[in-house]
Amino acid sequence: MIDDTIFLTRHYVMPTYGRFPIRLARGAGCRVWDEDGREYLDFGAGIAVCSVGHSHPRVTAALAQQAGILVHTSNLYYTHGQATLARRLVDAVGIPGRIFFCNSGAEANEGLFKLARRFGHARADGRHEVLTFEGSFHGRTLAGISATGQEKVKTGFAPLVPGFRHVPFRDLDAVRAAISPATAAILVEPVQGEGGIHAAGAEFLRGLRVLCDEHQLLLLFDEVQCGLGRTGDWCGWKSLGCPEVEPDGISWAKGIAGGFPLGAFFVRETPVPLPDGGGTPLPELLGPGSHGTTYGGNPLACAAAHAVLDIIEEEHLLENARRIGEETLAILRALDSPWITGVRGVGLMLGIELNPDIQNALPSEERRTTASLAMVERLNGLGLLSIPAGANVIRWLPPLNVTREDVRLAVSLLETALQV
Repeated sequence: MIDDTIFLTRHYVMPTYGRFPIRLARGAGCRVWDEDGREYLDFGAGIAVCSVGHSHPRVTAALAQQAGILVHTSNLYYTHGQATLARRLVDAVGIPGRIFFCNSGAEANEGLFKLARRFGHARADGRHEVLTFEGSFHGRTLAGISATGQEKVKTGFAPLVPGFRHVPFRDLDAVRAAISPATAAILVEPVQGEGGIHAAGAEFLRGLRVLCDEHQLLLLFDEVQCGLGRTGDWCGWKSLGCPEVEPDGISWAKGIAGGFPLGAFFVRETPVPLPDGGGTPLPELLGPGSHGTTYGGNPLACAAAHAVLDIIEEEHLLENARRIGEETLAILRALDSPWITGVRGVGLMLGIELNPDIQNALPSEERRTTASLAMVERLNGLGLLSIPAGANVIRWLPPLNVTREDVRLAVSLLETALQV
């Protein structure tokens, strides 16, 4: 009987992923090893998920301890770990609010979509539409791909969920023109991840808040990838220089529990803006029976998240993300290569833009559908894992405890890969 991992996956697992031919077996810190024992420096971190690295002993211990006490209860009952985790997340935001726990970023965004719909019903004025942005990514559910501002994710899934329109990113005039009587909310990624590491900028986010206040709309932030430390702050938007901006909702997932499946969304504790001046608190629009999940925020997931937040706080990883991120940007921008056309990022959310002509310089057997995919595969071969974003951008999303030595090695491998 054939027991090869790739063979079994291709025969028994749905073909929804374009997988690289690497069979990973274990990880520790910023490194992973495949089934043959080959070592890789991991600058993808499970797509910004393994925020404190692989197999951190404190996360492992927290999971093992909690697994021996209580794994799951459903949300029909109260559990202390969930309650205290919610308090920690609200404190991290620094705005009064409440938390809903789920299992993924797509589910967290789904909760924000439902909040926007409930908001329109509470106003009784037919508002239901959510404005999102070109280049955005909001998940793989039907509503998530409908909200996403990239046509490639929508192909073959029509009819899409109505109630979403996309406007140009960082264009306040376009947003202002797009607002209609049906508009209920604006959803934005403070830093677009899948779209190629593009920051919204402080003035744009301030302008969105002003527009939302003028038109009585909800301002929602998708921080699934950029939140909870990735940019060097608990809140991605605060890293952009506008800490005073207060969103009405925030979605999270990715690094929240260091690899254990967990998502969440925050809703600001404020009255629903009604024509008569206010009413029901915004979080209470999603009251009993309006939303739910079986697994979300169970004791095991919350134990993992508490451990991750403890590590980030006690090991000063927000500071490390800021410092190492700034140093890495400076090093990458100083590289003398005709194949790099730009470098951008916030904290440890870094994008390296490639000259698409690099495809023509590669050996024919290395050419792929995009320059980013070809270069990621070349880096894989050298022992560096990274993530493609669009046709021409490589994402570096290392753990928040990455070291200068790790960065020097990654840059050296990138320089080698660019020698074509």
